[in-house]
Amino acid sequence: MIIRTDFPYGTTHEDVRIPLPDGVELYARIWRPVTDEPVPALLEYLPYRLTDWTSPRDRQRHPWYAGHGYASVRVDVRGHGCSGGAPGDEYDARELADGVAVVEWLAAQPWCTGSVGMFGISWGGSNSLQIAALAPEPLKAVVTVCSTDDRYDNDVHYMGGSVLAVDMHAWAATMLAFASRPPDPQFVGDDWRRQWLERLEAVEPLVHTWLSHQTRDAYWRHGSVCEDYTAIGAAVLAVGGWHDPYRDTVLRLVEHLPPARVRGLIGPWSHQYPDRGLPPGPAIGFLQETLRWWDHWLKGADNGVMEEPLLRSWISDSHPPATVYEELPGRWVGEKSWPSASVIPVPYVFQGAPVEVASPQHTGLDAGRFFPFGNDADLPPDQREEDAKSACFEFPVGREEPVEILGRPSVTLRLRLDVPYGQVVARLCDVAPDGSSTLVTRGALNLSARRGRDRALPWPVGAYEDVAFELNGIGHAFAPGHRIRLAVSSAYWPWIWPRAGSEAGWTLDPAGSALTLPVRAGSASDGGIVFEAPEQAEPLGVVFPATLDEPRPERLVVRDVARGTWRLEVDPRYGGTRVYPDGLEYGEDAEEVYEIQDADALSARARSRWRIRLHRPELGWDARVETRSEISCDEGGFLTSNEVVCREGDEVVFHRTWERRLPRAAG
Repeated sequence: MIIRTDFPYGTTHEDVRIPLPDGVELYARIWRPVTDEPVPALLEYLPYRLTDWTSPRDRQRHPWYAGHGYASVRVDVRGHGCSGGAPGDEYDARELADGVAVVEWLAAQPWCTGSVGMFGISWGGSNSLQIAALAPEPLKAVVTVCSTDDRYDNDVHYMGGSVLAVDMHAWAATMLAFASRPPDPQFVGDDWRRQWLERLEAVEPLVHTWLSHQTRDAYWRHGSVCEDYTAIGAAVLAVGGWHDPYRDTVLRLVEHLPPARVRGLIGPWSHQYPDRGLPPGPAIGFLQETLRWWDHWLKGADNGVMEEPLLRSWISDSHPPATVYEELPGRWVGEKSWPSASVIPVPYVFQGAPVEVASPQHTGLDAGRFFPFGNDADLPPDQREEDAKSACFEFPVGREEPVEILGRPSVTLRLRLDVPYGQVVARLCDVAPDGSSTLVTRGALNLSARRGRDRALPWPVGAYEDVAFELNGIGHAFAPGHRIRLAVSSAYWPWIWPRAGSEAGWTLDPAGSALTLPVRAGSASDGGIVFEAPEQAEPLGVVFPATLDEPRPERLVVRDVARGTWRLEVDPRYGGTRVYPDGLEYGEDAEEVYEIQDADALSARARSRWRIRLHRPELGWDARVETRSEISCDEGGFLTSNEVVCREGDEVVFHRTWERRLPRAAG
């Protein structure tokens, strides 16, 4: 990592409040170049608290952009951080309208040329796309990283029409804790307590809404730019990582947006900005790449950025299974169009007699983290145990040439069910000569969603039907002498929430089943894609105090042999305890637990607990948030329980519990 201290411009920054039409003010931090000339503005718009939670990351990039001639602006969403108002649902109409108002406010400032760009990762990347689809005139360009274009089938809520248990629960629990944090008196003054209590009165667990919409209805179509890609008026640089669950957004954007104003970039990365150097690498000079994008679209520079291939992507070589990789072996390739003429669908037809598949309910414990962040236990370990609980079909790779794939594999399966409901999960694995099995990619289908995610259709009991679905996109080269394995299971906990009766599994007929791989022909023109080394501005200087406490394992699997129960304990490790240069002591501890019994889908249970402390000793300010969240189910519905307890010092200032029963119509 190169730490940049010398820039074309000196920089300055200030905190301001941006007024909205309804009188609410959003808290913003603006870094600007020292110049008398107006400059374009760049906006990052998030609910994650610019004064503490994202401030280390913000410091890496916003001053860097300012040093290169841009006003770089970080704004907290309404009801979060030091912004006014009450928190709402993710990407709700109010959040997007506020974002449009911020874009227009920036464009109207005397120090701005009137041209604005938006960028962000995850939430910020997604709302950048959604605001671009509202087409505010000043918004000329977007850089969207690890974001979703489809809120139902490519986000944290549902996967293949099934409830995404691991993140439907975990992210709802996280946002309940995040939305309950107080404004900081260092920035809002003595009124912080009143604002906090008003905010807490408006807090509602998001899981209530998410589980109330179990098919792809109007709620999910809102904010899903895949509904109408033509609405996006800004130029889009779409960025993702093969180890990020949102990477298919990049493939769809480069397919559906006009080539004259879109480019795609997919590396080997996790759910992180590609310059941060977090596993898996290699990291790239991402800020330099985006600067070229901004210079072209916001300053009119003829710098060749649109002469790059439509899609630049990393293709990994075969590698042993591991839960973390500092760097993956592989190479960069470029495609002039997408779908690419160099990628050909190649079918691999199954062989053999019909096979009954009734996977144990704990199948999926080796799935790895849904959102890898670069931690040591994020990625899936050796898949041999998971493969043993699945029906496996193998195809040898020749001894001379690798089989290189780029894009989304797909499967067609002929299945028979003796119950009305079930799920199917397909994992594509790279099997080495020593037998080790590395997960390459995967996909899932709720069989009641086989005719569309907008409906729930019971299976005709006792009948065979053909179903087809895609796996997540990937760039991978299966080495000569290896085997391509497709493993198919009827359970995948805690990613997929099971349904009563699904323990029976299903019968798969190989005679009507096949795997189709997007096989890419190698090309001599692949060479020449080179990125600069990553660089950032000077770090913020956050200190992580030493502790005598023994750290919890990131992922711990516990088996109760007598009860037949499996428990996965997860420490998400978002940040832990840290001390900021302005004196803020921020403590954070979270734990997730997922339990299930081998032969009982109704035993599935997910629990989370959060503890957050914000402490300013010099102000005598000590605020604490504790939350508890739980989901279980019975034959008719989901049972949710949530609790928030907030303290100022030792005094409880807010305590609320929610208990809901939400009918299970699908999911």
